[in-house]
Amino acid sequence: MGIADFFTEHGYYHAKGVFDAEALRPLATDFERIVSQLTASEEQIDATWDGDATATLARADDRILHTHNVQKYSRAWMDGFLSEAFLAPVRAILGNDVILHHSKLFQKPAENGSPFPMHQDWPYFPTVNDSMIAGIVHVSDATDQMGCLRVWPGSHRLGRVQGANGRQQNDLLDAHPIEEATVVEAKAGDVVFFHYFTLHGSMPNRSDRTRKTVLCQMYAGTDRIEDGNQHPDERLVLSGWNHNISRAAAGQAM
Repeated sequence: MGIADFFTEHGYYHAKGVFDAEALRPLATDFERIVSQLTASEEQIDATWDGDATATLARADDRILHTHNVQKYSRAWMDGFLSEAFLAPVRAILGNDVILHHSKLFQKPAENGSPFPMHQDWPYFPTVNDSMIAGIVHVSDATDQMGCLRVWPGSHRLGRVQGANGRQQNDLLDAHPIEEATVVEAKAGDVVFFHYFTLHGSMPNRSDRTRKTVLCQMYAGTDRIEDGNQHPDERLVLSGWNHNISRAAAGQAM
């Protein structure tokens, strides 16, 4: 089964060995440099979610280091997103026209890395045609004990579910517990793609190893973010053409 067919059926696709050791090396080096800069900044960099859903999985001292848009820190990461190795599976899913919405770095520390409850991503940055996908670039290995991604295959067919942003429980999330979701363990250099309707989450990192990932959110060049959404939208063309850009939109930060 090809990439597009697998993604259409299951709502996710695990692309193995996208970045080989040589290609991953500068990404890993700059990942550490970003983390050092963030740690020294004294900004609020803990992205642990609040809410009852998180409280059922997390401990009081759990944390997860986070920033948006690694390509604004590092040319190496921009090069990674533009590499043919990364874009080939993206094009198989979205077509030739690919727009970067944003990226974000997550570092789950050893032993007390925060979980993310089961949720959909669409409430945070809905697009008109619902083409938005994510690609998780694994800078380190990610095992179940390290709090790797978990998904409910086929759940993207549920479409937009109200109240599925992961901040609270509801009937849908109760029917799709994270404990029973498919565990997607990955090696450093792998990229796991999933649709923004696909129910996904991750358990805490209770291992003695740090989990390091960069998530890249992308949508089709024929699509656009719904009016009024305030989430940062970089609108960077990774492949092909942005069919909906305008002079006004090109000059806006979001």
